[in-house]
Amino acid sequence: MAVNKTKLKKQIFDIIQIGDKSNLLSRAFDIFIVIVILSNISVMFLQTYDQLEPYYGILSVIEWVTTGIFCVEYILRIWTADFLYPTCTRGKAIGKFLISYDGVVDLLTIIPVFFLSGFVAFRMLRVVRIFHLFRINSRYDSFNVIKIVLVRKSRQIISSMFIIFILMMASSLCMYSTEHAAQPGVFSNAFSGIWWAVSTVLTVGYGDIYPITLLGKCMAIVIAFMGVLLVAIPTGIISAGFVEQYQNNANEESKVVDVDEIGELLVDDVSKFCGRTILQATEEYGVNIYMVLRDNMSILPTGDLKIQTGDILIVKSKFLEKRHGSSLS
Repeated sequence: MAVNKTKLKKQIFDIIQIGDKSNLLSRAFDIFIVIVILSNISVMFLQTYDQLEPYYGILSVIEWVTTGIFCVEYILRIWTADFLYPTCTRGKAIGKFLISYDGVVDLLTIIPVFFLSGFVAFRMLRVVRIFHLFRINSRYDSFNVIKIVLVRKSRQIISSMFIIFILMMASSLCMYSTEHAAQPGVFSNAFSGIWWAVSTVLTVGYGDIYPITLLGKCMAIVIAFMGVLLVAIPTGIISAGFVEQYQNNANEESKVVDVDEIGELLVDDVSKFCGRTILQATEEYGVNIYMVLRDNMSILPTGDLKIQTGDILIVKSKFLEKRHGSSLS
């Protein structure tokens, strides 16, 4: 009985696991959840139209049904958390899921519907439902490239954003110094020019606040040019990151590795690779997987291939150890 329960739990985990392209039921579940999320978000937008007030009852039913599906999914993810974190005890696995990004987003997706008439803060949490789509998309290759680039270039991006922030603060202070006497109602203090600085430095230029003195106009020209140059820096960093990442992917596919550096890794029930896709294992554990041996078959390791118990992985990793003349992990 316990074996059947464990098998059922594993099957449910495989189905609700996001981004598992090798499992038809999992792909169907992903599509179903996306439809549910889009329906829930659409209802949230439609409820803001006064013209649709006669249909509020139907919209409310749809919202409760979709939220009920979110609740069931959330409970199932808690129930199968020990498969998500196979190296942890059940209690610790559940705790890790609850404080993980997916767990927090799931919880914040459910909470607001029970407090729609309560605090404004709870109603605002409805917007978090949109991030459900990011959680779905983040498991697929195209979004993973974006995530990897942003993580790798995060320091450069933060540095460039800090420079832009300093420029906006300095621009606001300079504009106050030159325009306060001419426009005391518009530039009343050093922070009153922040809105103008943001729209100018970020090249939006709404035109609702602008300098009228000659010195102020000259300074605005210089600040606008500096804004164009500085805003282009993060764009260049991200673009270079994408080029670098795609080149790395191309090089990985064409790389020839010395046989002496390759090892065999047997995947068992408690292995950290069990249940992961090739892409997840490569990113999370820093290994290069070149072949999967499964049931007397040799399988090429595509990014969406799911690693199963009993698989033998042909890998390269700096964590491999030499034993008896062969590479083993």
